[in-house]
Amino acid sequence: MKKRSVLLSRRQFLRTTGATGVGAAAAPYLCLGASAVDNPVTRVLGRTGAEVTTLGLGGQASLQWTPKDVVPTEIIIKAVNLGLTYFDTSNVYGRSQLNYGAAFRDLGLAPGQANYEERKRRNIFLASKTMIRYARGSRPDMRGSTNGPRGSTAVDDLRRSLSQLFGDGKGDYPKEAYVNLMQIHNLNRMEEVDAIYEGLDDAGAERIGALPALVDYRDGTNRTGLNPKEEKRIRHIGISGHSSSPVLMECIQRDDRGIIDTLLVAINANDRLYLNHQHNVIPVATAKGLGIIGMKVFADGAMYTKPAHWTRGPREVVRTVGDPALPSEPLIQYSLSIPGLTTSIIGTGHIDTERKRCQLEQNFAASQITGPLDRGRIREIEQLAARAKNGETNYFQKAAEPLSPPRDAAILQDVEGDERIVRLTWNTAYAGDEPIDHYAIQRDGVNVAKVAHRPQTTQAPFAFEERVSDRQAHRYRVVAVDATGRTAGSDELPLSAVG
Repeated sequence: MKKRSVLLSRRQFLRTTGATGVGAAAAPYLCLGASAVDNPVTRVLGRTGAEVTTLGLGGQASLQWTPKDVVPTEIIIKAVNLGLTYFDTSNVYGRSQLNYGAAFRDLGLAPGQANYEERKRRNIFLASKTMIRYARGSRPDMRGSTNGPRGSTAVDDLRRSLSQLFGDGKGDYPKEAYVNLMQIHNLNRMEEVDAIYEGLDDAGAERIGALPALVDYRDGTNRTGLNPKEEKRIRHIGISGHSSSPVLMECIQRDDRGIIDTLLVAINANDRLYLNHQHNVIPVATAKGLGIIGMKVFADGAMYTKPAHWTRGPREVVRTVGDPALPSEPLIQYSLSIPGLTTSIIGTGHIDTERKRCQLEQNFAASQITGPLDRGRIREIEQLAARAKNGETNYFQKAAEPLSPPRDAAILQDVEGDERIVRLTWNTAYAGDEPIDHYAIQRDGVNVAKVAHRPQTTQAPFAFEERVSDRQAHRYRVVAVDATGRTAGSDELPLSAVG
């Protein structure tokens, strides 16, 4: 299938904002019954190098909570036949992986089956997830570290995925089975970041986090002792999160070996009403070259008929295409217009032979955009989305916070002859509803310098240095300044006089 490949750098994406708009943006909303997508747009998923469609099939909705009149395998088969290439599932999504396994056997995507087509398998990008934080050992206070069968580990989850997706569903899987991406899912707390990194520098540690074990299954090594057959079952490793950009930023910044290739993150048109991701973790991930996958485009259905809480069963699955008051097309375009985003995964509740009633076909048509929305259109969509439940849709996301001061600000000085060298360091501020523009350096209440903000991709802090010719005491501050001019300053940093 011929595809249009679109790879926009963050700089290129921002440069075109307001100039070209999006391919489907001439009309205000998606025209129900839009023509089939014959030549799907693709984007490169960061440093994975994989080209994927701008819509991915989410692993929840009717694949997890299946209404009695829905055949979930038909959704998967239709998605493959339409030309989608990114497919999402998880160990915590009920029968989702088993439904994929049944569909893959029908489609010739399951190794070991008589109808298996290796080339066809190479054309899809399959992602699964684990919510278990450890591969060996555990901590009783670690929420999420035992989210699976009792005593199971992250490695057990990987094996379960392989078996349910490609094997007998009971533990066995063929030697050719692999997933393109295994993600450590739903990181919410700094302690969870600590947990998944445990053992990365000490394979003999009592506890081994999910990350070093997954590296073994990516590289075909056995440094942790948890991959004795030296299997290579993973192509890439990723992380995901819904609620806390600071937690996800910390996880990415701590990765000084380039292990993490992707970020799956909640992003929709109500994002800026919360502690938002588009001005915090997404720029960090983009600057580090990660492929970024959006989720919760419709707030897990809360933009429409579903209550704003985690789905509780088949009756809460949304099975209609948008709503006259809030069409689905602009919400999809919004997420795909965020700089750095490659694809958005959307769960499907209903497919239909009539195109205008088929969620999958309508969402796929809406995702065919090749550039960013202009700022005016973005604000228009945000105002539209905020009408849904008065903007209180993102139950999975932390409450809004204003621009934060620079973190961990510190001061040092050295004396060289008649001059002092003053060094200030700090870690990134967290953005409010607008991006951070720069940091102002104040001495004795007066701005003396300006340091441009950039996404902090490592644990190395920002730094500023100046030479001071006097020997008097001074007071310094580092002040974060956002795009609208709002400010948030650090505590004063006293510089002592020298004799």
